[in-house]
Amino acid sequence: MAKLERLEIKQLRVFQALLREQNASRAAGQLGLTQQAVSEQLKKLRDIFGDRLFLRKTHGLVPTPHAQSLAPQIDAILLELQTLLTPQKFDPAAARGTFVISATDYAQQIVLPALLAELRRDAPGLKIVVRDFEIDSLHALMESNHVNLAIAFPDYLPESYPTQHLFSDRHICMTSRHSSIADKAVTLTDIARHPNIIASPSRPNLKGSLDDWFKARGLTRNVAISAPCFSVVPAYLEATDSVAFLPARAVTESELVELALEALPEPFEVTAAWHPRYNDDQLHQWVVTKLIDVTGS
Repeated sequence: MAKLERLEIKQLRVFQALLREQNASRAAGQLGLTQQAVSEQLKKLRDIFGDRLFLRKTHGLVPTPHAQSLAPQIDAILLELQTLLTPQKFDPAAARGTFVISATDYAQQIVLPALLAELRRDAPGLKIVVRDFEIDSLHALMESNHVNLAIAFPDYLPESYPTQHLFSDRHICMTSRHSSIADKAVTLTDIARHPNIIASPSRPNLKGSLDDWFKARGLTRNVAISAPCFSVVPAYLEATDSVAFLPARAVTESELVELALEALPEPFEVTAAWHPRYNDDQLHQWVVTKLIDVTGS
């Protein structure tokens, strides 16, 4: 091991050049070194391998039998090292391993079906784990390599991570066709007073993401029900006389009706984020490219 620790790549390159040129001056010129530097490296090689390696003759150097026996191995080692530095073309079909996506309930509904279809088609050997978005532990999960990609609203994502804007959506006010206000002209004040359903996937409480928007208009919402995800809100609206602000892209229930209001919240963004360690990872870059393709961003 002591000899191995003393062996350097530049010494192997000197050995290879001396074997090819069989002349110290020409080897030095080829490597961009002085002849003295080549002689110093040869001296170290002789000490490490316990052999003279190259013998001086009238017109140059002649390799010893031991040097000739080492040549194929040293050529192979240098070729392998060069391969390490040669960018490999990423082949999705050959991708293996596990890729973990943390996504909000909304992103799981709107983004992931199309993305998963693409990943399964082009990288069938890649395993995908989708986990619910955990706002309080996301940073720790990404730092510990337990999450490769997060898809959520910008406010939910750590500011220090690279991000990719995917698309914008907007909230619309929905109620059941059978509710007491389905056929009435209503104002924001009416909506604030009516029982509201909110989706609070990150923390189970009665605080919604639009509370500040209502407060800025001098209103306080009557939040009657807090659901853990957007996907169950339509069923809750059907079962109760209530209203809910839902992302427009997530509304598919034909039994729900949109209430026309004098104002609606500003559109919101949906964003992907990842740890900087993945910036140059070819698999990660490919997944993000697919994500951009399916969201039209």
